[in-house]
Amino acid sequence: MMHLYGALILFVTVSAACGLSCYNCIGKDCSDKITCPSGFDRCATVTLNDLITKSCMNSNLCIDLIKCCSTDLCNSAMPTGSSVLLLLASSAIITVFL
Repeated sequence: MMHLYGALILFVTVSAACGLSCYNCIGKDCSDKITCPSGFDRCATVTLNDLITKSCMNSNLCIDLIKCCSTDLCNSAMPTGSSVLLLLASSAIITVFL
């Protein structure tokens, strides 16, 4: 049992030491990933005049115009809401099976 706890502590320590991963790009097509350097503890997305910029940022710089988040790759280009296609597909499945 002690080996399990030791492995768990090692895993948590190593994963915390790796740093935060964020998307880093300018424009709508965003696939470049970076590991944030020391002192940069947030992923950020800035939209200004239809120009989108994604990168790492210090949490002290997160203001209203800058969307910040704190988990790996949380500044992705993927929408977080439900898509119309997903809603239609689930409605069709429910209709067929009810």
